[in-house]
Amino acid sequence: MLTLEMLKKMKPGMFAKGESVDSPSGINMTGSGKMLKWVAVRGGGIWDWAIYCNLAEDNSYEWICASGNKVYSEDTIKRLVPCTDEAYKMYRR
Repeated sequence: MLTLEMLKKMKPGMFAKGESVDSPSGINMTGSGKMLKWVAVRGGGIWDWAIYCNLAEDNSYEWICASGNKVYSEDTIKRLVPCTDEAYKMYRR
């Protein structure tokens, strides 16, 4: 469970990663049914964070961290990175 205190203590950069299917039960970027890689990244200036994703077969986690598509769905965000309400409020829109 990600907390605000954890965000404050961690260094900027990728702190979690994984794979999920591109569908309503997964991340649902385009509904292609293909596998997606995702990364959770803590920001550098303040304690904000975001999740980015893209096709698993074409991209490395590092590329997704730098150039992936941001995840905006609250349900998906909290499923990929379970977090407290305080930590969720720091999610970068």
